Amino acid sequence: MTQLAYIGLGANLGDTRQTLEQALAALAALPQSRLAAISGAYRSAPVAAGGPDFLNAVAALETDLAPEALLDALQAIEQAHGRERPYRNAPRTLDLDLLLHGGQCIASPRLVVPHPQLHRRAFVLQPLLELAPDLVVPGLGVLQPHLQGTREQAIERLAITLLPVPRMTR
Repeated sequence: MTQLAYIGLGANLGDTRQTLEQALAALAALPQSRLAAISGAYRSAPVAAGGPDFLNAVAALETDLAPEALLDALQAIEQAHGRERPYRNAPRTLDLDLLLHGGQCIASPRLVVPHPQLHRRAFVLQPLLELAPDLVVPGLGVLQPHLQGTREQAIERLAITLLPVPRMTR
């Protein structure tokens, strides 16, 4: 059964725009899935970490993939872009977070959906609400009022459009 999943995208190492656009192309190419929408691009300061600012966005994906299969696909895309996890909140070439998968609530050792921090992070909330302003999240309710709690976080919507661009091959 097709579900609407929301994926948070972020990068703060390398050519972040190119990386996010390639990640969007990889999302668009997932089996049993269709890239339905892409938020605007946002620059945000790292939260609870050091390093350069992040480029962030959120994608809406219509998918027949089960949540764990989608997580596997997201992690494979991260790996293809050189994602390393040397320590918690380390700078990264690519971060893909499964924020929501339909109306499902999942709490397993590998996956928690809704993403446990989505209502506390401006870099997730602003682009997510851009795509779905009236979004209601299981366990959180209407998401819009949670923006108030993120007002102190540094974030800026950029005047660029991220487009899924397939990786060039030789």
